[in-house]
Amino acid sequence: MYSFTVNGQPVTSETDKKLSHFLRDDLHLTGTKDGCDQGACGACTVLINGKAFNSCLFNLSKLEGKEITTIEGITERQKKVFAYAFAKTGAVQCGYCIPGMLVSAIGLLNKKPEANEEEIRKGIRGNICRCTGYVKIVEGIQLAAKMLREDTPIPKEEEHAKLGDDFKRVDAIEKTLGTGEYVDDVVVPGMLHASAIRSAYPRARLLKIDTARALEHPDCEAVFTAADVPGNNKIGHLEFISDWDVMIPVGEVSRYVGDAVALVVSKSKESLAEIKNLVKVEYEELTPLLSCEAALADDAPKLHPKGNLLSHEHLIRGNADEKLANSKYVVSQHYSVPINEHAFMEPECAIAMPEDDGVFLYTGGQSIYDEQREVARMLGLPKEKVHVQSKLVGGGFGGKEDMSVQHHAALAAYLLQKPVKVLFSREESLLVHPKRHGMEMDFITGCDEEGNLTAMKAVIYADTGAYASLGGPVLQRACTHAAGPYKYQDIDIEGFSVYTNNPPCGAFRGFGVCQTAFAIESNINLLAQKVGISPWEIRYKNAVAPGDSLPNGQIVSKNAALKESLLAVKDIYEKAPVAGIACSFKNSGIGVGLPDVGRCIVSVEGGKVHIRTSAACIGQGLATVTTQIVCETLDISPDMVIAEAPDTVRTPNSGTTTASRQSLFTGEATRRAAQKLRVELDMGRSFTDLEGKEFYGEFSAETDGLNSDKKNPVSHAGYGYASEVVVLQEDGKIERIVAAYDVGQVVNPRAAEGQIEGGIVMGMGYALTENFALENGYVKAKYTTLGLIDATKVPPMDIIFVKASGIHEGLAYGIKGVGELATIPTAPALAGAYYALDGDLRPILPMENTPYQKKKKK
Repeated sequence: MYSFTVNGQPVTSETDKKLSHFLRDDLHLTGTKDGCDQGACGACTVLINGKAFNSCLFNLSKLEGKEITTIEGITERQKKVFAYAFAKTGAVQCGYCIPGMLVSAIGLLNKKPEANEEEIRKGIRGNICRCTGYVKIVEGIQLAAKMLREDTPIPKEEEHAKLGDDFKRVDAIEKTLGTGEYVDDVVVPGMLHASAIRSAYPRARLLKIDTARALEHPDCEAVFTAADVPGNNKIGHLEFISDWDVMIPVGEVSRYVGDAVALVVSKSKESLAEIKNLVKVEYEELTPLLSCEAALADDAPKLHPKGNLLSHEHLIRGNADEKLANSKYVVSQHYSVPINEHAFMEPECAIAMPEDDGVFLYTGGQSIYDEQREVARMLGLPKEKVHVQSKLVGGGFGGKEDMSVQHHAALAAYLLQKPVKVLFSREESLLVHPKRHGMEMDFITGCDEEGNLTAMKAVIYADTGAYASLGGPVLQRACTHAAGPYKYQDIDIEGFSVYTNNPPCGAFRGFGVCQTAFAIESNINLLAQKVGISPWEIRYKNAVAPGDSLPNGQIVSKNAALKESLLAVKDIYEKAPVAGIACSFKNSGIGVGLPDVGRCIVSVEGGKVHIRTSAACIGQGLATVTTQIVCETLDISPDMVIAEAPDTVRTPNSGTTTASRQSLFTGEATRRAAQKLRVELDMGRSFTDLEGKEFYGEFSAETDGLNSDKKNPVSHAGYGYASEVVVLQEDGKIERIVAAYDVGQVVNPRAAEGQIEGGIVMGMGYALTENFALENGYVKAKYTTLGLIDATKVPPMDIIFVKASGIHEGLAYGIKGVGELATIPTAPALAGAYYALDGDLRPILPMENTPYQKKKKK
């Protein structure tokens, strides 16, 4: 028996277990989040006798007589102050890390009520945030500390939610105080727990599955295999490919170590691992293909029926060979970038249960309609028999576009007619979900004697891993953006996306452009040196402006402000002793001729305006964006508006949260729906008169195919642009980062700044510190060894918003989106800074020989 106190109440437990598990599972104090269960992320932070500790590192046997305080147990005054301060400063995005951050802050302020910024950053360095870049969190803690010291009352502030207002996020308070529900916080009576057995080898033939001993276990409810799948055993984010096995059938070959071979269902979460160990699986180990070169060899075995080449793209405009042959200066360079992990804070979780003659699914992904389609395909059901509802999503960045846990939860629930939860451990999350593509790239770029870019050629090999995921579209974006946002027309870009036995690679913030931007921007620095002009000057000379055409032929719109962004950072760049600069651009919307639709219903219910859209908020604040669009359109107060959670029964299909599209596409659909309501109000009808009425809005962008023969095809609905400067100290550490972004109409300045700050820090990690350890196809990565950047390593950042002069309207009031663009220019700007520091080109990520990553020993 173990006895101690939790939030002032005595508690006991007869079994020894982790404190984090006891708090969540036994006491249902779900404000304490389980992010890694390894003491590496800080999401489970609690106070033990007033000091902050990770609760996953303490067994109950170590806590006899101690006082535990969780987020639920802090004082009401602390709750009110931190809720206000974190909402006011924009400290919250996905929210999963925030209760742990808050508890760490209280632990610090208990000791140092007047802690300065440096002390605050040190105080939360054990708490990882993947969304915010920490700036707004630190500001929130500073404000809360001041209010607590001075006993300041909570200000009564009138909320304004028009476009351009720093309106507090609609979900800020529930995320700050840990009361908002993520899927793993939900408990359903009679809920079972399921977990998949994964392949023991990157590539092996599955010979036999013996479940007899497992089924004898008193907690074992069932063990399912591919033979139990009632519909199609192949799923996939892209319906026309669908090459991913729900489970590998006996006699077939696994493709990576994350492949599921069986699904174990237990009455108890605690006995799952024990039961899984009782299932005996026999394999014939086969030689894996671990590189594009190996997979494309003439004698390579086929990993998929159609071979090992997922997709091939070849973009040609003009005559690059001729232009390069006649160019004054030409540089040719090979670049290599690694597979990269999303490291979102919330591990994947889904709960499914029977509903009528179908299933109901709680999820936390990036599109409830994608999940509905794939689950229905697997179960052999009409789509309407699969009801999907999203809870809060603890980060995604593209890593939650593919099925991970949803299909297995739905399968078990449908077969057993009982509720089933599937929750990934952090180890399983690292093992299973798709990553950012590693790429090998050869870039050739030319210019004339004055530095005007003339032509470029590139060959790109992308390791797409075991399954298609979004590998084809990622390769397309890598290719369409490979020439950069510059006004030259002769390009020859060839790309190959190749199946291997590595973990699948798919969508990741930047979507292929992070990789090719690193290459083209580095080549431009080399050209600037040959010409004898500055890296800023060569970019300004070649930057596109309205009316120019991009290398893909698309005419640059009137609201493009790349040159304005360069001018905004000119002084800081030119005055810095050592600095690097990069430009980038990123599409808004899927584009390239593919269907792309935003949808929204605005309804009047109970005297309130309900916004109903399936667009997933993965931290970017989509519900806040749509609320501000409705308030702008209807000229009403935000307390009149309710933004509903995505639900396939209530909210129309607004497509996947991907391609920086939701603020533009769903934003425009929301504007159109609200405009219809506005017409009724302008005619003199009241909200009472309109009770129960629904107003539907839809927006679809028309774009041209990737290899359109039009002189000026429309590849995408729009583009955002950015210029970023990294200033280094003499010792090579980052002194400051200044970034100027053209994201069109800024909906919420504080939230947009937070998106960019988080993107910059993610880009820093990609460039300098992050490492997804993979050996011979086996995942060796752990959350603690990923190299994620903590609050103490973040330099000062200045965010500047620029717009083309006089342009303030357009689709969705001129909103473009910022999520993906935010993380693209950082790695190339850092590469340029280190090249300026010592003259050594660093063509490999993460970059070696910096204060953040020393040169590897040979």
